[in-house]
Amino acid sequence: MKRESITTVNRRGTDSVKWGLYGDDVLPLWVADMDFQSPAAVIDALQERVAHGVFGYPLHPQELRELVVSRMQERYGWKISPKDMIFIPGVVPGFNLTCQLLTKLGESLLIQPPVYPPILNAAEKAGVRNIRAELVRQPDGSYTVDFDALEAAIEADTRCLIFCNPHNPVGKVYTRTELERIADICLKHKLTIISDEIHSDLVFKGSQHIPIASLSDEVAKNTVTLIAPSKTFNIAGLSCALMICTNHELLKKIENASHGLLGDVNVLGLTAAIAAYRDGGDWLAQTMQVLKGNLDYLSNFIQKSLPEIKMHKPDATYLAWLDCRELALEEGPYKFFLKKAKVALNFGDDFGEGGQGFVRLNFGCSRELLSEALERMEKAVRER
Repeated sequence: MKRESITTVNRRGTDSVKWGLYGDDVLPLWVADMDFQSPAAVIDALQERVAHGVFGYPLHPQELRELVVSRMQERYGWKISPKDMIFIPGVVPGFNLTCQLLTKLGESLLIQPPVYPPILNAAEKAGVRNIRAELVRQPDGSYTVDFDALEAAIEADTRCLIFCNPHNPVGKVYTRTELERIADICLKHKLTIISDEIHSDLVFKGSQHIPIASLSDEVAKNTVTLIAPSKTFNIAGLSCALMICTNHELLKKIENASHGLLGDVNVLGLTAAIAAYRDGGDWLAQTMQVLKGNLDYLSNFIQKSLPEIKMHKPDATYLAWLDCRELALEEGPYKFFLKKAKVALNFGDDFGEGGQGFVRLNFGCSRELLSEALERMEKAVRER
């Protein structure tokens, strides 16, 4: 395959949430949406499908099922069947639907904050209670699990754990030992694991993503895994995701519950997913090199020019979790950097406990944009 170049494009005026929510004078480094043009194979496949000119109801293509089966085996050593999956329009609708199916009003579900806001808010949408077992921040900025606290948090009516691996926003990739302990706790207390693994393809060297369902057949039957090509190949707007579960009775219940509520994956989303998984490997490898370069640049800049901000390099994702508490900003770092530096970041409080005084920064952008944003942030800190 021809080697691709990773390019950024001007996204202003394109109805982009990332670029359109704030004014033209603001540099957006917030929502998890990269500025890189999607793989040429995806663009070509979409153009061919559009040229066909008919956009009727699509079948769920067997080719996509087989591509996912091969991908799970080759990348993670996880053997699944084409029958172990259903297609859904997004990971967030997937875990919300599953939570609502598995819980009754007044019961509870378990989460590990600080965590992706839709996970934090899933309990409220289901009419149940959030049970929180906060991740523990270490002196170097990394995060660990307090397994005793995790198990102690579980109540008699806790029905499931919404698990995020790689973790958003802290960028943690869980080790096999950690996964085994979490799985054992969930099996002991009969909690279904709803595992958001949308960032699993975006792991840096030195870490290895392990699907929690791949640990054993018993764990697999107790786990609903959610993946998508959206973050990996920058096609989130095409709304295609997959739910994987070897427990076919549970999978069928979720599929039945989805009818008339979630809607189907559209034909262009399916087309893009097939092209991405089949032909996007070279693009992904190069994108990871660009992201690694941006991450190194970001880390070095903060250490040298903004030492009051602490950052542990994430194991995965293109999202950096910045500890700004030492700056002691009265209005908080989100408002400060938006107002004084004209840089939009994600508000740490939105991620729940452990998010106060933090912001999340998206470095999936051009080096020029990243550099300008960081220089603005430094200038704002020095002039406060």
